[in-house]
Amino acid sequence: MTRIRGALIDLDGTVYRGGDLLPGSLDGLGALEEADVDVVFLSNNATKRPTDYRRVLAGMGIDVPLSSICNSAAIAADFLAEQHPDAGVYVIGEPALKAELRDADLDVATDPAATDVVLASMHLGFDYAVFQDVLNADRLREPPIYATNPDRTCPVENGEVPDCGPVIGAIEGLLGRTIDRVLGKPSRVTIDVALGRLGFQADECVMIGDRLDTDILMGERAGMHTALVLTGVTDRDDLADADVEPDHILDSLGDIGGVLEP
Repeated sequence: MTRIRGALIDLDGTVYRGGDLLPGSLDGLGALEEADVDVVFLSNNATKRPTDYRRVLAGMGIDVPLSSICNSAAIAADFLAEQHPDAGVYVIGEPALKAELRDADLDVATDPAATDVVLASMHLGFDYAVFQDVLNADRLREPPIYATNPDRTCPVENGEVPDCGPVIGAIEGLLGRTIDRVLGKPSRVTIDVALGRLGFQADECVMIGDRLDTDILMGERAGMHTALVLTGVTDRDDLADADVEPDHILDSLGDIGGVLEP
C-alpha cells in the first residue's frame, strides 16, 4: 500500500456535529499529526466561510492555518471568478456565500434581468419569490445553473436539516432541466482543488467523511483511499445497498490510526 501522506477530512458529521466536537476527533487528528500526514479540512457546507470554520475549529481546540480549510463556498467563488468573471450571479444561499463571492470580485445580482449565472446552495429563506426569480431569469437569459453541493441533508445536534439537494430538486422541477454542474464534493472541481492544496498524488491521500454519496464517492472517483466514519448521516445498514464501497469503515475519526499503518 502506498504511504498516506495527505488527508482530506470532512467537518459536519466527521469532526463535529452541530456545535459539539465528536468523540475521537482530537485523537484522530493527533494520530494524523504523529504520522506526519498533512491535513486539509474539506466541507460541502456553504453557510460559512473558511474564516468562520477556522474560528469554529479553534474554539474546539483545533488550531489550523486558513490554507488548510476549504469549503464549497470558496470553491464556487474561485470557479465562477475564473469561468464567469464578469457575470451577474444570482445566489440562492446564505449571506456567507454571497460575501465569499463578493470578495472574489463577483457581482451578486438581485434582478433576474441582470442574471448571467445562478448559484444554488443551502438557503434557510428559500421561498416562492426565489422560485419566481429563477423562473424569470431562465425565461429572459437561460443562465447556466450551478450548485455548491448535492447533499440532501446536513447533520446537526439533534438530527439533520435540509441542505442544498432539495434546492437543486426544486429548481430542476421548476425548469424541467437538470442543473449544469455541482461544484463541491464529489465533483472534479473539488478533487482538483483539494489535491492542489495537499500537493500529493491521489493514491497518496485518504478522504475521510460520513457521506457515501459525496465524501466516499469523491475519494473513489479520484483514486484516493477512503474512510467512512459512522458519526454522521451514514450507518452500517446503509452500506448493504450502497453503490459506493469505502476502503475502511470507522466508528469515529479516532480510529484513523489503523488506516495509516503500513
